[in-house]
Amino acid sequence: MIIRTLLLWIKKGGFLSRKYKQPADTSEIRLLEIIAELNQDKLIHGILVQLPLPKNISTDKIIAAIDPHKDVDGFHPYNVGGLITGSPLFIPCTPQGIMELIARTGIDLKGKEAVVVGRSNIVGKPIALLLLAQHATVTICHSRTKDLPFVTRRADILIAAVGKPHMIKANMVKEGAVVIDVGVNRLENGKLAGDVDFNEVAAKASFITPVPGGVGPMTIAMLMKNTLAAANMFS
Repeated sequence: MIIRTLLLWIKKGGFLSRKYKQPADTSEIRLLEIIAELNQDKLIHGILVQLPLPKNISTDKIIAAIDPHKDVDGFHPYNVGGLITGSPLFIPCTPQGIMELIARTGIDLKGKEAVVVGRSNIVGKPIALLLLAQHATVTICHSRTKDLPFVTRRADILIAAVGKPHMIKANMVKEGAVVIDVGVNRLENGKLAGDVDFNEVAAKASFITPVPGGVGPMTIAMLMKNTLAAANMFS
């Protein structure tokens, strides 16, 4: 079986895909037309729209236009609703990759304290639901959380997805915790850094993911997994 996935993204310099080239100021109507064509194309198994989109285009409208059976990103409202009820067609790639990483530690999540720092629709909220489905006790933290270090120190599993470089320090982490760093931040020197101060926290954590090279490759792997599943649906 030949498996085909289509990556769509809009950036300075133009709208790029395997089939289409449009100017950077592509209209919302035109993008919806392209998605409608791809929804009907039996040679396309997966559709991924790279976010963020330009301000003149509604992200919610574009994501909702994708056929849920080709929504390999897992962002369509149908799949989000399925995640809540425990029956999505596709799970968002980054949270799915995080769960795979945790599974490979061999740690049973039942009854464990899991703390998620960040409440985005892409990572924070879906990973909280996935952890809950594995019977962890889940706390979601955000910018208005009082005494964040007190909360994070309770975590057996700590997931940082807030987008602030080196925000999580050693004094915020429980001895022996599993620490998953989702952050990808560009420093002034051009280097990439996570949300976790790796050098500090690694000494206390039982498991920790680096940046780069940790969650990122797992996100790509889960995208391929979702695309394979989508292809099998159409076979």
